[in-house]
Amino acid sequence: MKRIIKVSKFISILSLIGIAFIACDNDYNSLESDIEGIQNFGTSSDKFPVVAYNKRIKPLQTSNFPSNFLGIYSDPIYSETTNEILTQVVPANGYLSPDFGRNPEVSSVYLTIPYFSSETGESGMDKYELDSLYGDKPIKLTIYRSNYFLRDYNAATEDTGSQLYYSNNSEFGATSNLKEKLYESEAFFPSKLEQTIYEENEEGEPVVETGTIPPSLRVKLLNPGDIFWKTLLFDKQGMPELSNTNNFKDYFRGLYFKVELANDETTGNAIMLNFDSSAANLTVNYSNEEVVLDDNGNIEEIKLVRNNKYIMNFKANRASTITVDPVAISLLNNANDNADKINGDQNLYLKGGEGAIAIVDLFKDPAVLDEFNLLYKDTNGEPSRLINEANLIFYVDEIETSQMTSKQDPDRVILYDIKNNIPIVDYFYDTTTNTNNPVNSKLNYSSRLEEDASGNGKYKIRVTEHLNNILLRDSTNLQLGLYVTSNINEIINSYVLNDGDLEGIPIGTALSQKGTVLHGSNLNVPEDKRVQLEIYYTQPDN
Repeated sequence: MKRIIKVSKFISILSLIGIAFIACDNDYNSLESDIEGIQNFGTSSDKFPVVAYNKRIKPLQTSNFPSNFLGIYSDPIYSETTNEILTQVVPANGYLSPDFGRNPEVSSVYLTIPYFSSETGESGMDKYELDSLYGDKPIKLTIYRSNYFLRDYNAATEDTGSQLYYSNNSEFGATSNLKEKLYESEAFFPSKLEQTIYEENEEGEPVVETGTIPPSLRVKLLNPGDIFWKTLLFDKQGMPELSNTNNFKDYFRGLYFKVELANDETTGNAIMLNFDSSAANLTVNYSNEEVVLDDNGNIEEIKLVRNNKYIMNFKANRASTITVDPVAISLLNNANDNADKINGDQNLYLKGGEGAIAIVDLFKDPAVLDEFNLLYKDTNGEPSRLINEANLIFYVDEIETSQMTSKQDPDRVILYDIKNNIPIVDYFYDTTTNTNNPVNSKLNYSSRLEEDASGNGKYKIRVTEHLNNILLRDSTNLQLGLYVTSNINEIINSYVLNDGDLEGIPIGTALSQKGTVLHGSNLNVPEDKRVQLEIYYTQPDN
């Protein structure tokens, strides 16, 4: 299938990288040993110009991500980005072909989807902090039953590859596909409080605490017309609709989460939802009747049994729509259409999701590559200098953002090999992976946003091994891409729709809400802010 082929290609590339590690390391150690054998040597640095310019990201794949943003992210440069979600629900294990018993009646229906959060070590209201919440204003949230069917496979392809859904699919939220309204809040804001789960008493009131879960979107759904859930579930007992997962997905096609700015608000909030959590579910609580017979088989009593549950989860297809404000679209399209691919752009516009990246050419000018080879190779083509460290440094355009007190620059950026659609080799050399706190992962390869001595924000990307491959093994000087990322560990790709130059972007970029403006490589940029390649080297003294 298509996606299996893509994954195989990715694994093959990683295998080749592993082989290259060994070969390059041998060459590198040999060169280092040769230089150490010389008693007199000096260290210094060089700077080389690069070319960096803007590229717009076209609509991108949003289907079947491990998590999804919901809400409206507001940015002073890129305005509002709206994230809505369409998700299927399926019966949890053990709930296919259910027996609802005698005269079942719905008492309540709860939707639960955990946020990403961390415990603080405190108690009470300060026990948790939300990890992926942006914005401090409420939004209007409405949840509908959807009539849009998310297919498993693409029927138009011969290899029955997985069906991909993209960020521009306006059909998800089309009026014709929005059916019963199941929840509505005019002022929704994610709470960082843990959620308490209750059982109900004979009057259907929640009174008996059964446990707690971390902060979650946990809401009580409506019962439209008082018959919706009865018709959906109880009336289908023993019928094919509830007998297997595929039938159920086609029958109850899912939920659509629609968001809008709240009344009198000009900004909102966006939160990441963890649909893959074991606590994520849609639970129908219901009562039924238990018939008690006497010794003669006659009805002695009919008991009302409460707290029966029918549980559904989200282990099925899911996709998002990303709607970028027209102001940002105009800005990004203009930067893309007027990109200076020869001299580089003055400003680089980076934005996650359906946003923009920067293309980086290290040796666009053949004369620069010739100079590099002249300085770092001898007349026999052997390395004459040891590259100790090589970096690309990108400076935040403080003039663009100085009046924007609400601007939140992304913490991390990532540099990719565009042709092979994987990070550059230095990413894999960095073993400081932190899965629990990705913002502090692989800091040797890519620094967090930091300030220089003058207070200017900057990102530093290490390209040492990437250059050593070019120097030691004559590797191809490939075009690179600079992306913002919400999680530098997430390097599986989200495919880009109909882009001949860019196959995909990492999921960490697709999910990123933030954006920034960087100084580019154009000569109009002051030299101390201009993107340049800086190399620290060791060379024997002649």
